[in-house]
Amino acid sequence: MVYITRALVDVLLDLASDADPDRVATGVSITPADDLDGADDLPPETPVFTDFYLPDPGNPVNAVFGVDLSTPARQAQGQFVSHPVRELEVTKRDDLAEVIFVAVPPWELGDRSFAAFDRHGERRPLEVVDAKPPDKSLSDVEWKRGD
Repeated sequence: MVYITRALVDVLLDLASDADPDRVATGVSITPADDLDGADDLPPETPVFTDFYLPDPGNPVNAVFGVDLSTPARQAQGQFVSHPVRELEVTKRDDLAEVIFVAVPPWELGDRSFAAFDRHGERRPLEVVDAKPPDKSLSDVEWKRGD
């Protein structure tokens, strides 16, 4: 079972809708259920997809290869891709993340528009949870400066 928050699904579908007819690809990351408000029904260690990385539409490497090289792989446990003119399935162009979320028009949550897959393209059971990560302030974020 793959778990994702309703808020993340809404944001990802908005990104896909706004980019249509272009494709969107971005990394998504998890938070343990124990750290979420409203995920009390899940075991504490259950990974729930909660956050995304802003896609970088100006990166020519991403545009050519369709892979987000700007997000460190260890920080993104999954990938979201939109397929504006394709079927609800993983393609060779999609990232080889452990979990890949795919959306197709119409841009809404539903079995025909949004799904989770493994890296081999097999559809995974998906559960959308009404939970949210704890609020973070800028002081909670670790800033890293390149040398």
